[in-house]
Amino acid sequence: MNTIPRLHFAHLPTPIEELPRLSDHLGGPRILVKRDDQTGLAFGGNKTRKLEFLVAEAQEQGARTLISGGALQSNHCRQTAAAAAKYGFDCILVLNGEMPDKPSANLLLDQLFGAEVVTIADRNERDRVLQETFDKVVADGRKPYLVPYGGSSPTGALGYVFAMEELMKQWTDFRNLDHIVFGTSSGGTHAGLVLGQRVFGFKGKVLGISIDESEEWLKGRVSKLATEASERLGERIQFESAEVLANADYCKAGYGVLTEAEREAVNLFAKYEGLLLDPVYTGRAAAGMIDLIRKGYFKKDETILFWHTGGGTALFAEKYANRI
Repeated sequence: MNTIPRLHFAHLPTPIEELPRLSDHLGGPRILVKRDDQTGLAFGGNKTRKLEFLVAEAQEQGARTLISGGALQSNHCRQTAAAAAKYGFDCILVLNGEMPDKPSANLLLDQLFGAEVVTIADRNERDRVLQETFDKVVADGRKPYLVPYGGSSPTGALGYVFAMEELMKQWTDFRNLDHIVFGTSSGGTHAGLVLGQRVFGFKGKVLGISIDESEEWLKGRVSKLATEASERLGERIQFESAEVLANADYCKAGYGVLTEAEREAVNLFAKYEGLLLDPVYTGRAAAGMIDLIRKGYFKKDETILFWHTGGGTALFAEKYANRI
């Protein structure tokens, strides 16, 4: 494992905190939070762990330009732009959405970090425009490296393999840690945790709450990524879809669509614990967790670790600021 290229710029280990007031309000179970909103890079978030491996790979390949894509308020793109600035790469971001007159939140930060932003109206055109952008950068001799959506590749997933190792070193009483709950979308965080669970022997359950994808898609995607990531560690471990826990009951409104469930989750975490969630990812994942608690999915005497993947900067986007 020591031979895997990796940079070290995340603020690790991120702390684990108790959420006793929220737990009491919901009538149990015990809730903990893993604060990956505090990974340090550009207000932090889960992509920072992935970028330690992805940017190292880009350096190893002699790249000069990082290219990635996402939504206009992408947390991933904000952290990618910051990593590019930190390590002297050019950065181009292909973002779907209409450029506002006054950029705010993540989009404002992208520009502060010096990223070139290309906007497209139709999300379905993003892959094509990304490829065209990549080809043009190649032709210009600027040596691009394509950072996948959400940093979710076998290389990026390694960030959360080692995050699981970090967790197990921090939290020694694993008889009392029954569930890890987090938001899942492009699958890299999910795949890393599933592989890390196997490699480092975590005995609890690892449950991803879908932000925008079907359960079937997630199970297939995550099992494939976890299998491919295992080869980076030296020995292939075959994962099957049935081994992946995912719940897609809370994403029917669509990506980035704020519902009463997300509003409640954001407000409950703020009101009872002084903890900020974002309206797209952690807000939806927490809303799912809260609903499952109320439905009795988790036992009252169990312990849940909510893995906070960051994104609080999106609260300041015009799209959400007056609606949360």
